[in-house]
Amino acid sequence: MRLYLSDLHLEQPGTPVFRTFARLVERESKTVEAIHILGDLTEVWVGDDDDGPLALGLKSVLKNAASRCRVTVMHGNRDFLMAERFAGATGVKLLSDPHMLDDGTLLSHGDGFCIDDEAYQQVRALFRSADWQKDILSQSLEARRELARTLRTQSQTTNANKAENIMDVAVREVDRVAAELGAKRMIHGHTHRPGRHRHPWGYRYVLGAWEHCAWIARQPEAGAEPVLECLPFSD
Repeated sequence: MRLYLSDLHLEQPGTPVFRTFARLVERESKTVEAIHILGDLTEVWVGDDDDGPLALGLKSVLKNAASRCRVTVMHGNRDFLMAERFAGATGVKLLSDPHMLDDGTLLSHGDGFCIDDEAYQQVRALFRSADWQKDILSQSLEARRELARTLRTQSQTTNANKAENIMDVAVREVDRVAAELGAKRMIHGHTHRPGRHRHPWGYRYVLGAWEHCAWIARQPEAGAEPVLECLPFSD
């Protein structure tokens, strides 16, 4: 059994979303082969030296889960500053995007497929560049927190003025990447539009954001087709 989730946008421990995540990975890590987190685990990540409540709580949850099963984390557009120090402290493995599993399941956060949003792709390239990240991480922790607040506000304003279609994946790009890499199925998040889509090469599964429920995909065994589930949040 493999478990997939993305777009939790965790902000503080003690919230229903965080409690649900903590209980889910504690329970599932006892029986599944792997838990794959496909980006935007947190609403923001200002660096592996963060000593705030969310960072400390998240590291504890992941460390416990990773002691029982394989846990992987892929960068999204919110948590791209997670790095090897975080991986070392928790025992998780950081995955490149996209990443192919041994059964032909292609994993991605999904934002790289949104090529019709050219402005976003330019920002994405900047934020993932080594020089930009090095410059940001050289700043104080408080300065990075303030920058994160500013960028979040700007992002909300910008997205509110964009056409809905350009914020979704471009199917032609999905098909191009799937064909190039030989995917038999694909799982991604980012768009907050959960569902299953048929393509010439197989099915594409889109994970939902943890807004009104906890979206996950379960794959019973390697090579099997996943099943999307929407679980209620913990009280």
